Amino acid sequence: MKKTVYCCVAGLLSIQAYAQVGVGTSTPNSVLDVNGKTTLRKELRVGGTSAQAGNPGLNGQVLVSQGEGLPPVWKSLNVTFMEEGQYKLVNSYLSTDQTGITTLSNGILGDSVYKNSVGDDVTDTSKGKWIKIAGLENNFTIKDSRNRLTYQFQTGVEMKSSSPTTSQNISFTCGVFRNGKLVAVRPDKISSTNNSEKAGIQDYIFTLNYTEQNVPIGAHKVEVACRKINASSSNAQFTIGRNVSNTNNVSNAFTLESMMKIDLLEYVTYQIN
Repeated sequence: MKKTVYCCVAGLLSIQAYAQVGVGTSTPNSVLDVNGKTTLRKELRVGGTSAQAGNPGLNGQVLVSQGEGLPPVWKSLNVTFMEEGQYKLVNSYLSTDQTGITTLSNGILGDSVYKNSVGDDVTDTSKGKWIKIAGLENNFTIKDSRNRLTYQFQTGVEMKSSSPTTSQNISFTCGVFRNGKLVAVRPDKISSTNNSEKAGIQDYIFTLNYTEQNVPIGAHKVEVACRKINASSSNAQFTIGRNVSNTNNVSNAFTLESMMKIDLLEYVTYQIN
């Protein structure tokens, strides 16, 4: 313990003592200087005075510094604590498109390819005649090999029968391609059944959700493409991500727009120094 004592006599003896206490050190640098492990058996109170005990904080709060010369304060975090072994959201990528695909209508029966596999190339016509939705392309970089990549794709699909009173249908599929290779796909069908009150027009919402795990580190490009598999009539009009005609009063490009959301999550680890 280091003590400095000042004494003066002027009809009255007054004594002022100033001390610095060191634990585990003979040369303390502050009022209390602890060199070693500390065990705290009850609450930690901060900001008190000689007349009032300090604030112990609330359950889940953390102690935040206010800088030199000021007492720390308890604060509530808006971010949930992450345990090691969990996955945290690193980034989200959102894109929309109202141009869509309009080249699969009159005279196009489809490519008649009914099966796809992970890894199919988007340019390989033997695996289907894929057409990209250009506005949904996303480019990003992955920095941790332990990750999850979640895709959420939604688009409106519309067809118009060649005859409003005739039942017609179109089979199609949409897929997600990463660096030109297929990673997720889902086939579907839209049907118009004697839809005379809407001039043979039928709308449908298509969704595709998928999660990849441990995508390699590096730059990646993600695209969405769709194709027509077959149709009961080659004269039926068919669009993906927009309306078949701007003159109809049933839909428009906004109500049928395409949306792609990509969430990148990485594995949580803590480094011990």
